[in-house]
Amino acid sequence: SEVLAAEAASCLNRAMAALRDIWEEIGIPEEQRLERTDVVKKHIKSLLDMMVAEEESLKERLLKSIALCRKELDTLCRELQLGPYGTEEESTILQMEKNLRTRVEVLQKQKRDRKQELKALQEQDRDLCDILCTALFSIDTGSVPSLEDLDRYRRHVASLNTLKEQRREEFVSNKRQIILLMEELDHTPDTSFERDVVCEDEEAFCLSKDNIVALQNLLQQLEARRALNEAVCTELRARIVALWERLQIPQEERESSA
Repeated sequence: SEVLAAEAASCLNRAMAALRDIWEEIGIPEEQRLERTDVVKKHIKSLLDMMVAEEESLKERLLKSIALCRKELDTLCRELQLGPYGTEEESTILQMEKNLRTRVEVLQKQKRDRKQELKALQEQDRDLCDILCTALFSIDTGSVPSLEDLDRYRRHVASLNTLKEQRREEFVSNKRQIILLMEELDHTPDTSFERDVVCEDEEAFCLSKDNIVALQNLLQQLEARRALNEAVCTELRARIVALWERLQIPQEERESSA
């Protein structure tokens, strides 16, 4: 600061000396020279005062920014369930403002990322719940989810996806057997559920627990009907053979009838 003051004083002295030389060459009277010197002094003072005011304004803006950033950080830390952010008290105002502002931007991005992931998980959850007819995952949508909440939600959605695949595979397998049995029994679907089962649009079938149970029951009913038909057929064949024996039907005629 001493070197700067010396340089400023030197510049001022050179400028004043140059002004005096100009005034002498022009022939300006001493009284007017004093007035002009006073004007120069006021101009310099005004310029320096303006520069100081601008720097004071910069300082105030930085302090205001620091206060706002600290307030924002407190809010973000609460929302993100993080511990309070500690600042280095020995750092300069400029460095402190930069550090706080950078930290605010980092936490704002974390908040956005968590909310975006929550939204994506909710969309997946709704789709899966529509297919599986289950209840939505319980989570507070009015606040920023914690990392633990998101992890639980991810695992819940993953389990629903696994359940959906299991039920889809069971549905496709049972549907294939049901269609074969219906063809074998010459049975036409006569209920809305049976029509839903054999329809070509497999994605439209609701994979609820009740529907899967009903599907298994339908398969068992058809299997029971086939078993009953087979038993009846076996009995009738036995009776036919017995009648052939009593009537002494030749083997050739038996084979053509069979």
